[in-house]
Amino acid sequence: MSPILGIIASANAPKTFNVEYLVIAGGGGGGALIGGGGGAGGYRTNTLTGLSKSVAYTVTVGAGGTGGRYDTPTTLATNGSNSVFSSITSTGGGFGGGNMGSIYAGQAGGSAGGGAYNSAAGTASPAGQGNNGGAGFNTAGDNLDGGGGGGGSSAAGSAATSGVPGVGGNGSASSITGTSVTRAGGGGGAVDAASSLSTGAAGGTGGGGQGSKGNNGGGYGTANTGGGAGAAGGTLAYGGNGGSGFVVLKFPDNLSVTLSGLTSTNASAGGYKVYQITAGTGTVTFS
Repeated sequence: MSPILGIIASANAPKTFNVEYLVIAGGGGGGALIGGGGGAGGYRTNTLTGLSKSVAYTVTVGAGGTGGRYDTPTTLATNGSNSVFSSITSTGGGFGGGNMGSIYAGQAGGSAGGGAYNSAAGTASPAGQGNNGGAGFNTAGDNLDGGGGGGGSSAAGSAATSGVPGVGGNGSASSITGTSVTRAGGGGGAVDAASSLSTGAAGGTGGGGQGSKGNNGGGYGTANTGGGAGAAGGTLAYGGNGGSGFVVLKFPDNLSVTLSGLTSTNASAGGYKVYQITAGTGTVTFS
């Protein structure tokens, strides 16, 4: 190749860049009837390399799962929904175990749901996005049953013991937005009405919902944290809903970006732009 053609080829070669990301899925719903707490949404943060201009990259902010209810209408809790940025997928949190007439264990997810008073905890899956839920506790005739805590991104949910439900696992801190914020905590387990406690277990730091006692509803996971929901105690109470997910993109400020179908805020500092995407399914295109 001649020197001139080499210069032309180099000038026309595609120029790639890197984007730092934080992708958190929706948290799982809380279980019912002395249920387990919902698991936090999957938590992934790193740098995606080799992106190109004028390419529309998919972004989805996952919704939180819904809570369960034992009484009519019987409602099974649901897992949180996945969040996505390009090739990066964070898996929705697993819902907490509960009694829906049939017994449901805590479910697998980015972080897994805690077990109900008479069911096993869930296992985090796929690996590397979060932690397991805690097991429930049941002894026939003592009325001191408790649900396990939902897993968080940095710690497993704790197991219930006699009269004491499991606490949700703690979330993880990130400073990608310029301020350290903890997100993706697991939901707290519920406790039997005969317990001496005044309420169910606390959710994990980072948006996990409070578990309940008796016919009080489980606490909701905090929006845009992927927090798992708190579980419900009595037959008439609903488990809480999981917190919605969150996507953050950080890239050099000499790039511009066009968003379609997404709700976001943005800021520039230190030579970078930071987009916080709080809702929607759409695309981001860099130029």
